[in-house]
Amino acid sequence: MVTPRRAAVAIACCWIVSFLVGLTPMFGWNNLNKMRRTQELNSNYTEFVITCQFETVISMEYMVYFNFFVWVLPPLLLMLLIYLEVFNLIRKQLNKKVSSSSNDPQKYYGKELKIAKSLALVLFLFVLSWLPLHVLNCITLFCPSCQTPHILTYIAIFLTHGNSAMNPIVYAFRIKKFRTAFLQIWNQYFCCKTNKNATSTTTAETGN
Repeated sequence: MVTPRRAAVAIACCWIVSFLVGLTPMFGWNNLNKMRRTQELNSNYTEFVITCQFETVISMEYMVYFNFFVWVLPPLLLMLLIYLEVFNLIRKQLNKKVSSSSNDPQKYYGKELKIAKSLALVLFLFVLSWLPLHVLNCITLFCPSCQTPHILTYIAIFLTHGNSAMNPIVYAFRIKKFRTAFLQIWNQYFCCKTNKNATSTTTAETGN
């Protein structure tokens, strides 16, 4: 089912949706008009100045109702259910003593379990990195009188950005195919080294 074409389409769709969701505040869903109205009510003679702080310029309605309740929480719950089902199926297969297409079912499903654990770790890191910011956003929206320290907001934002750096490391350490692919990309595009295995294979095929 997972062909290169379908994988490319899925990746492209993910990036397009991410761009649309992430750039929505730049299309007008932000606090600019509210800040202007506040400035006009306070004084008509001072220069309009925007304080570049996250909670000042970003609409909490956008962050909570649109971003969190639509694009983060439902997919997160769906992924949790899927992973629970995956682990349940693998556990059932490991307990069975029937033969499969593989010569060693225990080894095959053990490998599948290891990959599932790696992906579950990625999901756990995603939750750990993103939930603090969304919880702070909910507090800001639903409890305007509650004061949250700015340092907590900055730490939560840092975690969300750091999550993007965690995934390649987890994949590389836990899944051999990803580690091999990362090394190949690094050597080819950053160290300007050619893949010796690929070159020798091509040479052997040419000779044959």
